[in-house]
Amino acid sequence: MSARNNNRLPSNLPQLQNLIKRDPSSYTEEFTQQYHHYQSNVRIFRLQPDKPSKELSDLVMFLAQVAHCYPTELADFAQELKDLLFSHHTILDPDLRMTFCKALILLRNKNLLNPTSLLELFFELLRCQDKLLRKTLYMHIVTDVKNINAKHKNNKMNTILQNFMYTMLRDSNPIAAKMSLDVMIELYKRNIWNDAKTVNVITTACFSKVTKILVGALKFFLGKDEDEKNESDSESEDEGPTTRDIAIKYSTAKKTTKNKKKLEKAMKVLKKHKRKNKAEVFNFSAIHLIHDPQGFAEKLFKQLEDSKERFEVKMMLMDLVSRLIGIHELFVFNFYPFIQRFLQPHQRDVTKILLYAAQASHQLVPPEVIQTMVMTIANNFVTDRNSGEVMTVGINTIKEVSARCPLAITEDLLQDLAQYKTHKDKNVMMSARCLIHLFRTMNPQMLHKKDRGKPTEASREAKCHEYGELDAKDYIPGAEVLEEEGEEDDDGWESASSDEEGDDEDEEGWIDVHHSSDEEQQKKMAEKMSCIPPEARKVKAAIVSASRVLTQEDFKKIRLAQIAKEIDAAPGKSQKRKIVEDDSDESRGEQLSLRNIERLHKKPKSDKETRLATAKAGRSERNEYVRKRIKLNPYASTTNQDKKKKKNFMMMRYSRNVRSKGKRSFREKQIALRDALLKRKRHSK
Repeated sequence: MSARNNNRLPSNLPQLQNLIKRDPSSYTEEFTQQYHHYQSNVRIFRLQPDKPSKELSDLVMFLAQVAHCYPTELADFAQELKDLLFSHHTILDPDLRMTFCKALILLRNKNLLNPTSLLELFFELLRCQDKLLRKTLYMHIVTDVKNINAKHKNNKMNTILQNFMYTMLRDSNPIAAKMSLDVMIELYKRNIWNDAKTVNVITTACFSKVTKILVGALKFFLGKDEDEKNESDSESEDEGPTTRDIAIKYSTAKKTTKNKKKLEKAMKVLKKHKRKNKAEVFNFSAIHLIHDPQGFAEKLFKQLEDSKERFEVKMMLMDLVSRLIGIHELFVFNFYPFIQRFLQPHQRDVTKILLYAAQASHQLVPPEVIQTMVMTIANNFVTDRNSGEVMTVGINTIKEVSARCPLAITEDLLQDLAQYKTHKDKNVMMSARCLIHLFRTMNPQMLHKKDRGKPTEASREAKCHEYGELDAKDYIPGAEVLEEEGEEDDDGWESASSDEEGDDEDEEGWIDVHHSSDEEQQKKMAEKMSCIPPEARKVKAAIVSASRVLTQEDFKKIRLAQIAKEIDAAPGKSQKRKIVEDDSDESRGEQLSLRNIERLHKKPKSDKETRLATAKAGRSERNEYVRKRIKLNPYASTTNQDKKKKKNFMMMRYSRNVRSKGKRSFREKQIALRDALLKRKRHSK
C-alpha cells in the first residue's frame, strides 16, 4: 500500500510526458486525468483572465508536448488556445500569454495546426505591448513562411498571407504595422517573397504617417542586394577578344617604346570594353519590380515637398526619387529646380545632394531642363573664390551629369571648365582633364582643337546625337573588316595549306606559326580599311552583314578592329600630340557612389587636430624603442648624481650645482676664465 502511495506520476508532468511519448496506450488513464484537470483550470481562468496561473501554464505545455500521441482526444485543444488568445490577449498575464503562444508554435511545428489561421492570429498579437513576445512571433512567422516555401513556392498560401499583411500595413497600431513591414522585408531578403507583389505592397509604406515605418520602407528600396559571388573570371573565346589576342596583335619582333605604349593602351581599352559589355548586376532589384514607377516617383516627390520630417528623412526621400528617375528614365521636371535650391557649398551634406543630382540625370531629359542645374553648380562651386576641394567636387558632378546626359552642358561652359586643366591645385587640374577626356570620346567637336587630343578612328566617328534622335543601324558596326563570301579564294587556300604544313611541323618540332600569320593578316586588313572613307565602310559593313551569318570568330575580329580604332591614329592626321590617359574611367551603371563626386587625386593636407592625434598615437608606442639602462646588479648602490635627480628641490636649492644654473655675474665669469687659463698653462708645461 505504501508503494502505491509513492507513485507520483499524476503530479510529475515531465516524467509522465516522457513515458507517454514512449508508450501512449499504457498511460491513457493518467493523460485523461491531466486533461480533465486542464479543463477545470480553463473554466477558472475564464472567470479571471488577467490573473497569472502557473498550474495552467504547466498543463498547457504538457498537452502540447503529447498532442501528437492523442490526436482524437486533443482535436479541439489548438482551437481552444487560439480562442483564448484572441479574446483576452490584451489583458492576459505576459508569462501565460507567452506560454500559450509557445504551445501553438509547438503544435504548428508538429503539423497539427493550419498555418494560415495561426499566422493571422500572431499578426493580431503584434499589437501587444510586449517586446519579447513580438520578437518571438516575428522569428516564428519568418521561419514558418520559409519552411512553407522550402521545397517549392506555395503560391496559394503566399497570396493569402500577403493580402493579410497588406491590411496590417494600414493598421492603426504603428507597432503591428512596423512588425508586418519588417517581416515582408526579411522574407524578401531571404529570397522567399521576392516577387513584384511584395515590393509593391512595401511601396505603400513609403507614404505612412509613422516615421519609423516610412524610414524602414525607404531603407529597403535604398539598400543593395549582395553582388553575385559566383562570377566567372575565366575568359573564353565566346566572350570576345582576350588579353592573349591583344598581345598577339600588337607584339612585334622589334620591341620599341612606341609599340610598348600601344600595347598598354590596347589593354586598357580592352578592359573598358569588357566592363561595358559585362552583364549588369542589378543592385537595386526591388526598384525594378515597381509596377508604376512614374506615379510612385511623383507621389514621393509631392510628399518630399510637403514633408515636415527631419533633414535625414528628407535626404532619403530625395535619394529614392533620384534613383527612380535615373533607373527608369522618368520625367519629373520639378525635381531639378527643387534640388537646385540646396546646391550651395555651405549646405549640409552637399556632396550627397550633388550625387542625387547626377543620379537623376539621363539622356531623355530635355537639355533646357537640366542645363539650369548644371549652370548653378558651375556658378556656386567652380569659382576661384572657393577652395580646391569645392571646385573639384563641382567639376566631378558636372562630369557625371554630362556622362548620363551629354546635352546637359553647353559648349561655352565646357570650354570654360577645360581651362582649369592648368590650375595650380592638382585636384582641380585632374578633374578638368577627366572632363576633357570624357568629351574626347563622346563629342570632341565641343572642345577646342588643342584639347581634342590625338585623333583616332573612334574619335572621328564619335557624334553626340540631338535630343530625341535615334541611332538605329541596319548593319553591324565594324563588319567591314570581314571578307564577303566568295572573296576568300587565294588567301583561303594559302592559309589552309599553311595550316597543314604547320600541323606537320608541330608534330615534329613544336613549331607554331599560326599567330604570326593572323597578325600579318590583321595588319594588312587594317591598312586596307584605313584607305577606305567612312561612308564606303558603312556600305561594305551592310553588305557583309546581309550576305553571311557571323560566327563567334567573326565577332572577335570585329571587336579587335573596334579596339584598334581607339588606339591607331586617324589617317592623314599628325601623331605628335600626346595622349592624356584618364585612370578614373569607370563603368557607369545605375549605381553611382559618393566616391565619384568626392574623388580627389591628391590627399588633402591634415588639419591641426589630425596631426596632434597622430603625434599622440606615436608617443604611446615610443617606449618600446627607447634604450633601457639595465644594471648588471639590480641590488647595487646608486651614485650621488642619481640620488640628486630624485631629491626634492627644497633640499637642493642651496646646492652649488643648482645655483650655478642661474645667470652668472661678470665677476664670476672673470674668475672662471682666470682659472681656466691657469689650468691650461699648467697642462701645457
